[in-house]
Amino acid sequence: MGSFIQRGVDAPGLDHNKKWDFKPVKKKGDTVKAGEVIGLVEETPGFTHKIMLPPSINEGRITQINEGKFTVTETICVLDNKQTVTMAQRWPVRKPRPVRKKLPPTAPLITGQRIFDVLFPVAKGGTAAIPGPFGAGKTVSQQQLAKWSDADIIVYVGCGERGNEMTEVLTEFPHLKDPKSGRPLMNRTVLIANTSNMPVAAREASVYTGATIAEYFRDMGYDVAMMADSTSRWAEAMREISSRLEEMPGEEGYPAYLSTRLAEFYERASQVIPLSAPAKIKMKDAHKDAKTAKESKETNKELHKEKGEERKGETGSVTIIGAVSPPGGDFSEPVTQSTLRVTKTFWALDAKLAQRRHFPAINWLNSYSLYLNTLEPWFANKVGSDWRPLVNQMMSILQEEEKLMEIVQLVGSDSLPARQQLILEVARLIREFLLQQNAYHEIDTYCPLEKSRMIMKTILHFNTLGNAALDQGARIKDILALKSKDKIADAKFNKEYEKILKNAQKEMDDEFQKIK
Repeated sequence: MGSFIQRGVDAPGLDHNKKWDFKPVKKKGDTVKAGEVIGLVEETPGFTHKIMLPPSINEGRITQINEGKFTVTETICVLDNKQTVTMAQRWPVRKPRPVRKKLPPTAPLITGQRIFDVLFPVAKGGTAAIPGPFGAGKTVSQQQLAKWSDADIIVYVGCGERGNEMTEVLTEFPHLKDPKSGRPLMNRTVLIANTSNMPVAAREASVYTGATIAEYFRDMGYDVAMMADSTSRWAEAMREISSRLEEMPGEEGYPAYLSTRLAEFYERASQVIPLSAPAKIKMKDAHKDAKTAKESKETNKELHKEKGEERKGETGSVTIIGAVSPPGGDFSEPVTQSTLRVTKTFWALDAKLAQRRHFPAINWLNSYSLYLNTLEPWFANKVGSDWRPLVNQMMSILQEEEKLMEIVQLVGSDSLPARQQLILEVARLIREFLLQQNAYHEIDTYCPLEKSRMIMKTILHFNTLGNAALDQGARIKDILALKSKDKIADAKFNKEYEKILKNAQKEMDDEFQKIK
């Protein structure tokens, strides 16, 4: 089995001896059905664990319900059909848990990482893949997402990767504060360790176990983000088991059902109305921060309409983000291609960017998100109506830079026309001040959406002033020499970013007045 785990060791996933303080929310005589919440347990400070009836239980009337301290195996509730209920549930990990209704995603998973939130957002209940070669930053990206995502619960599955990475999570997370609650991140994190020195057959089980635990918390009405690092190790385990079973191999020796298994896994990501949701209750949605009841009503209609009816019921979601480790960074290999077919967000890690020390090393030209149009109403209501135009302008400048780079490598940037030199400079500002982010800096590790928006507006303000100055005959040499544009970098590492960026914009206005 390994150096540390001896053969025959059995460690239960739940402590069968610890007593939990159970507080019922139902009383004797109430009629209950599968998935309904019957009580609450304060599992960690700030996190309430909802005790639900198992999905397999039949509808019945409560004849006995107890309050007090119980272990997870002791009976807390008895129904009139003689069925007993404990605080623990058993469920086959390969089978998705049932829900009342699946919903299309409407809100983004805010990660605090500028390149993800601004250019390639993933929706709550959506899927994303991070493929990349060795050393490009897959694990750091996954850990950043686990640290700062605005989900209620994080399920982190270490599937066939190094044990040191799981140790790092265990040592770091208790000291980091959740930006939403201010409590340690460990209070909302579930770790499933299946490191590279553990049995190969367990890798598949670890991924499915993570998905099932994520669905369990989703059924309570929570938003869950699941990180799987790495799905390639799971695919390699499938290949090994398949060859031992003497099954017909497919491409590169992987089994013919590789795509089916990956699709089954990623399809478990969803936004749903769970069985635990009351039949008639207003949905917890994106309009709770609206200023007036009228705005709230309009936002609800706009964002949460389906077939002409406003949705009713509390929601939960599972967002799945899977890392892929293609050998040699070859994205044409079967695991990466099968993953791309079923995921809607693609964050492509680039070894060349990592070698240039540009982190996160996400290639903005190869990556994409199919949620941009779906999430546009949310960003317009929550961040600003100018969000999508700003993002589109950023992407067009970066694409224009890529076209010009071939010419620059041949003749140098000084040989280009003034406007094209300005495009190169603005693209540099976007790359260095917006897309680059320091995961190990106390402030820059997490960036709120409003800060990203202000950085974008300041960079594009320089672009607008630069084009106007060129129209009036200013020299490109003078524009590129302005110092105010480089002050945008100070906002990245400072909590008072608003003041810094406003001052930078004001200085830009003053400097451009002098060179006209």
